[in-house]
Amino acid sequence: MALSALDLFSVGIGPSSSHTVGPMRAAKLFADGLKSGGLLSSTTRVRAELFGSLGATGRGHGSDKAVVLGLQGLDPETVDTATADDQVAAAALDAELMICGDHRVDFNWDEDVVLHRRKSLPAHPNGMTFRALDHTETVLSERSFYSIGGGFVVDGDADSGDRVVADDTALPYPFTSADELLAICKREGMSISDVMLANELTWRSEAELREKLLALWAVMRECVDNGCAAEGILPGGLNVRRRAPSLFKTLTADTGVTDPLRAMEWVNLFALAVNEENAAGGRIVTAPTNGAAGIVPAVLHYYVKFVPGADEDGVVRFLLAAAAVGILFKINASISGAEVGCQGEVGSACSMAAAGLCEVLGGTPEQVENAAEVGIEHNLGLTCDPVGGLVQIPCIERNAIASVKAINAARLSLHGDGSHKVSLDKAIKTMRETGADMKTKYKETSRGGLAVNVIEC
Repeated sequence: MALSALDLFSVGIGPSSSHTVGPMRAAKLFADGLKSGGLLSSTTRVRAELFGSLGATGRGHGSDKAVVLGLQGLDPETVDTATADDQVAAAALDAELMICGDHRVDFNWDEDVVLHRRKSLPAHPNGMTFRALDHTETVLSERSFYSIGGGFVVDGDADSGDRVVADDTALPYPFTSADELLAICKREGMSISDVMLANELTWRSEAELREKLLALWAVMRECVDNGCAAEGILPGGLNVRRRAPSLFKTLTADTGVTDPLRAMEWVNLFALAVNEENAAGGRIVTAPTNGAAGIVPAVLHYYVKFVPGADEDGVVRFLLAAAAVGILFKINASISGAEVGCQGEVGSACSMAAAGLCEVLGGTPEQVENAAEVGIEHNLGLTCDPVGGLVQIPCIERNAIASVKAINAARLSLHGDGSHKVSLDKAIKTMRETGADMKTKYKETSRGGLAVNVIEC
C-alpha cells in the first residue's frame, strides 16, 4: 500500500470532497463501467441512491448534482464550475441524461436520484449505489461505492476496513507511522520532504513532480484571487455574505499600518477566500479535503508573503512534508468528517500545514513531527455540524482559525528541540478513537451541534 502526495492534493470542485468530488467520481466510474462492459446501448435508465451522511446532507453539499454530472461523463478536475448547475438543471428540465456524454436515457430527478436520510450502507457513512436498467426495468448492472474522504472512492466490494485505494508500489522508504518516518530521517540523514521526494520518484521524475505540485499551488493562488474578487451572498439559503472581498480591500488600502498582528489578518483572508469559493462550488484543491481546503493554501500564502527567502523550492518542500503527515492520517485514522468528525478534516489539515511550514522554516524532522502533533492535539474532538448541511457555518471561519493555529504550532515547535510527551502517532490514534466514540449526529449529518441550535434563515 502506497500513497503519493498527489493522492492527498488534487484539483476538485466545491463544496465537499467526500460529498461532491467523491460522488461525481463514483458516478463516472459506474458510467464508464457500463460503456466498457458493453451495457450502455441496452441501458434506458440509471438510478442512484445515496446513504448515510451523503443522504443526510447531500442536498446542501451538492451530492445529487455531482452524481448527475458524473453520470454524464464529467470529472471534478475539469468540469466547468461556472455552468455545472445549469447543466444539472437542463438534465432535470429535459428529463434526460447523456450517459458518458453521448448515450441518452430517461431521467426523473425525484425518482432517479434518491437521498436516504436514515439509511446507511455497512462499510462507511458515505455510501452510494447505482443501477442501470433496460426497457423492461431489468437491472443490467448494480454497483456500490464509498466516498471515504478527500475525494477517494473505493468499490463497495472492498473490505469494510479498507480506507485507502490499493497501490502495491514498492517504495524506497516506506513508512506507516511517524516513528518509522523519523527513524528513516535519522538513519539516512534526510529531512521529511527528502523522504517524500525519494518515494515520489517511484512514480514520476522530479521535474514532473515539481511541475504538478507547482500547478496545484497555482490553483490555490487562483482560488484565493477569485475569492478576494467575488462579492455577494453564498448559495444555499443561509444568506451568508462573502467577507473576503471587503477584508482584501481593507488590507490593501491600509499600507501604512504597523500592527504586529497584521500578518494574521492576511492569513484569515487567504483562508476565507478559499473556503468561500469552495462553498460557492468553485475550483479548489483538496488539502486533504474540501471542507478544510483553506488551511494549507493560507499557510503557504503566509510563507510566500511573510517569510524572507521564500521560493518555489520551499513551496515544493512544504507540500511534500505536509503530504507525509496527511498520509499518516489517511492510513491510520480518517480524513472523513462523516467518519470521525471535523477533527479528521480541519484537524488533519492544521497538522499538515503546521508540518509543512515548520519544514520550510528550517525545522528538524523531530520539530516538524512536533508541529504536526500540536496541530492535531488541539483539534481533537472537533465535531462536524454544518448548519443546513452547507459547508459554510462553521466551516469557513474554522479554516481561518485553524490556519493561524497551524502557524503558531510551527513557530512554537521551532523554539523546542523536538522532544515532547505526546507523539504524533499517539495523537492520531486518539483522533481515531475519539471519532469512533463520537455520536453519529456530530459527524456530518446536520442533526447535532450548531446545526440544530442555529436558525437557518
